[in-house]
Amino acid sequence: MIARLMGLSTISPRHLLERIEHRTVTAIDVNPRRSWVTARVPGAVNLDPAGYTEKDLPADTNAPLVFYCSNFLCRKAPNAARRAKQMGYANIQVMSAGIQGWVDAGLPVESGETEDAAAR
Repeated sequence: MIARLMGLSTISPRHLLERIEHRTVTAIDVNPRRSWVTARVPGAVNLDPAGYTEKDLPADTNAPLVFYCSNFLCRKAPNAARRAKQMGYANIQVMSAGIQGWVDAGLPVESGETEDAAAR
């Protein structure tokens, strides 16, 4: 069964971790930069939920994307996911638990700047 959040399918933190380990998804953190630097899903990219463009996303509009924000009350991830859908991306999910649910589940996190991010 696929759960829905505001018309979008959702994914649990543990299922997202499995997909990351198999490299079958792009995780997109739409939290403020300071939050992303403090703790993020491994490999997640940080995007401004209202300011990203198609250039910030994979070229393949069928690429699986998972958006997340701070917690299950946050609406930035669903809003950012809907923007991607409007841009033509078809394989979109939201981790509604957010980074807080990820951390609460005891899953691994990354922190600090990355070379890629520091160049922006």
